[in-house]
Amino acid sequence: MKEIRLHGRGGQGVVKASQIVVKAVVQEKKQGQFIPFFGVERKGSPVFGYLRISQQPIRRKMQVYEPDILMILDDSLVVLPATYEGLKEGGTIIMNTVKPLEELKIPSQAGSVAVVDATGISEKILGRNIPNTAMLGAFAKVTGLVDKEILFQEIEASFGAANREAAQTAYDQVKSVEA
Repeated sequence: MKEIRLHGRGGQGVVKASQIVVKAVVQEKKQGQFIPFFGVERKGSPVFGYLRISQQPIRRKMQVYEPDILMILDDSLVVLPATYEGLKEGGTIIMNTVKPLEELKIPSQAGSVAVVDATGISEKILGRNIPNTAMLGAFAKVTGLVDKEILFQEIEASFGAANREAAQTAYDQVKSVEA
């Protein structure tokens, strides 16, 4: 089982992105689970959620304390202690950013870091900062946990062809950087 924690801000699509991943993995005959956590429920406030993907039934129903993967939809959240908290040794970070690595406070246990300008992609293609579908494209390429075509079909079914284009663009542009 892979455990993923997503960090973003209200209005960036953390919940919808996770729901799409669960739909896609279920189509692949895998197990998927998403548990949202909202805290202050208003646009722009920090939000996070927990996502699990497994070949076996998922029995855990609690938050993810030690994620294998962190998806960070807003790089301003790296200053919050909870953002990197519990990342497993050798874990993966996928981040929406254009900042240099030195500014991102990457923890030493990170095994790999991948970055993509999901905000720039979403603003160019969608006309606004909703980076969730672009981040899903990056997630598909970096992790290989979900079939790209099934995921992209779910994105298009939920949000339309422009969002699929945003996911494909991020898939093509995501870059691995040294941790």
